[in-house]
Amino acid sequence: MKFGIIKESKTPPDRRVVFSPDELARIKQLHQGITIKVESSTVRVFTDEQYRNMGIEVANDISDCDVFFGVKEVPVENLIPNKSYFFFSHTIKKQPHNRKLLQALLEKNIDFYDHETLVNSQNHRLIGFGKYAGIVGAYNSIRAFGIKFELFKLPKAETLSGKEALIAHLKRLILPPLKFVITGTGKVGNGVKEVLDAIKIKEVSVENYLTKNYTQAVYTQIDVLDYNKRKDGKILDFNDFFQNPQDYISDFERFTKVSDIYITGHFYANEAPIILSREMLSSKDCKIKIVADISCDVNRPIACTLRSATIAEPLYGYLPIENKEVDVFHPGAIVVMAVDNLPCELPKDASEGFGEMFTEYVIPAFLTGTKTEYWSGLR
Repeated sequence: MKFGIIKESKTPPDRRVVFSPDELARIKQLHQGITIKVESSTVRVFTDEQYRNMGIEVANDISDCDVFFGVKEVPVENLIPNKSYFFFSHTIKKQPHNRKLLQALLEKNIDFYDHETLVNSQNHRLIGFGKYAGIVGAYNSIRAFGIKFELFKLPKAETLSGKEALIAHLKRLILPPLKFVITGTGKVGNGVKEVLDAIKIKEVSVENYLTKNYTQAVYTQIDVLDYNKRKDGKILDFNDFFQNPQDYISDFERFTKVSDIYITGHFYANEAPIILSREMLSSKDCKIKIVADISCDVNRPIACTLRSATIAEPLYGYLPIENKEVDVFHPGAIVVMAVDNLPCELPKDASEGFGEMFTEYVIPAFLTGTKTEYWSGLR
């Protein structure tokens, strides 16, 4: 079997890759019956020479491969009929802009496996860039606070060498006694937690967070039943929420009254309640100054996420009383950081971590033909 690592062709360019040179060398050592070729790229975070130095063939034409691995959507015109592909299609939530991509996959008789659908028996995702989105999102939330209130200046994450450099810059700061609230306890939320823990921001319980004042920066990490409640007042379990989301409403307002920075790391389903409403943000009791919306579901659970921002221009202001975008420095503005490709700011770290997960959880199952025991793909 021949594996091909395709170059990223989507605009704007993405420097990430499914496998680093070291990881491909490891795969070859573990599974000696496969051949690997890498499509030449001038954009990728790892150079062609780095792959060649690890004994990996690099070529401009890799069309003779059987299985292709990429990160973002492959342009329809680049898809080769009767092959197998792995990449993020961004169609799981029925995004209309990629309908033609799905149609092309069917028309070209392609076996397609979406990274987002690779799950274990508990329906938990096996691989993803979520941790790195969380790491960058946490950094950007603090950077946004410094910019808004002109307290300090942090360089953009994309200009730094990696996670350790981000953390080193944050450690140099003396933060006021801010309160951070994080929604979500998965890969994204735990990426945020990793950064806040690394810079010694204290984690506190929900009860203490809501009722106590602190002389140092603190955070609390909350799950769905901490910020949603049943309409009938009954107290049930997680399963009930996921099975009957229409029976719930947001209880997040109690956090808006005491939080300075809100960082989202949740997964949002279409039927779930709005989390942070315009009414909450407009309230005189609302203390939120920064919303770092890593989840970045535009016009859905977070009212101030009016659009996706970009790595080049990651921040915009939101004026709750008029429900519109304004300048970041508008006196009534809440600063929004809503970028949907944050892991691109840590392309090396993100690629290395992604490849390690892929090698452990996906490659063995794919090669042995026992895919259904470990993960499911989208055909």
